[in-house]
Amino acid sequence: MRRKSVLLALSFLLLVNQLADGAEGNGRKGVLILAGGGGTSRESFGTGVLEQFVTLAGGPEANFVYIPTASSGLKLDSGLIYEPPDTDTPAPNTAEFERALAEMFGVRRMTILHTRSRATANSEKFVEPLRRAGGVWISGGNAGRLADTFLGTLAEKEIKKVYERGGVVGGSSAGAIIMGSFVVRGVPGKPVLMARGHERGFGFLKNVAVNPHLITAKREDELVNVLDAHPELLGIGIDERAAVIVRGEEFRVLGDSKVAVYDDRRHGNRWYYWLEPGAVFSLRTRAVLTQTKSAGASP
Repeated sequence: MRRKSVLLALSFLLLVNQLADGAEGNGRKGVLILAGGGGTSRESFGTGVLEQFVTLAGGPEANFVYIPTASSGLKLDSGLIYEPPDTDTPAPNTAEFERALAEMFGVRRMTILHTRSRATANSEKFVEPLRRAGGVWISGGNAGRLADTFLGTLAEKEIKKVYERGGVVGGSSAGAIIMGSFVVRGVPGKPVLMARGHERGFGFLKNVAVNPHLITAKREDELVNVLDAHPELLGIGIDERAAVIVRGEEFRVLGDSKVAVYDDRRHGNRWYYWLEPGAVFSLRTRAVLTQTKSAGASP
């Protein structure tokens, strides 16, 4: 009897460990927010997007990090321009830009974290702000700059740890692209849709390719070409002023515009279908869980 009890106890402990390993392995303890880009103003993200980011990261008093590395220059509505430097010497207006970002996001303080050096990105000192952060936002620009600088470094690891400990990682345009496992336009300075050797992203979303500015930039058919070459992928196209918020194995559409899903199947006369704000989608089954009345219509 005693031996049976011991075996049952060991089996229970093994099950608990397996569940813990599974939760850790799926990398989905926190929240992701992928925005379609279109500007650097509160309104450009779409209704409720930044509010969700701040609230889920712990509120305005939490620690926030902003990574501008994808960009060559960011301009706020106020006219303030910040140009991420090519060296580790901070731009002269870094503190001013941090204050302006904090005001735009509606938080007490925003810390800019930027480098173009892989050695710096792999250093303990550089990642200190990430270890305190409840929320990280990655700017738009070129996803190739993010990949070239951060892939395989301590910085990438610590960004993922923010997520794994229940924080929020958000990104707009290139910052959304890099969240997938497959990167489009991964070569810095070149608008090549699929660039061999430059296709790996951070992989928060496995077997997923993200394409922003979808309707505004008339990119609706681009992910069709990507899935022709990589049919194992799920494509998510996000228009400007739209976003998806990912929790566990599901995402919900936020904002004021649409999101397109590409699953290598024909849907009427298209190879994708539309989701309106409020729609909920399962990444596990690749099926719509909650739809809105007008979803599926042409933009």
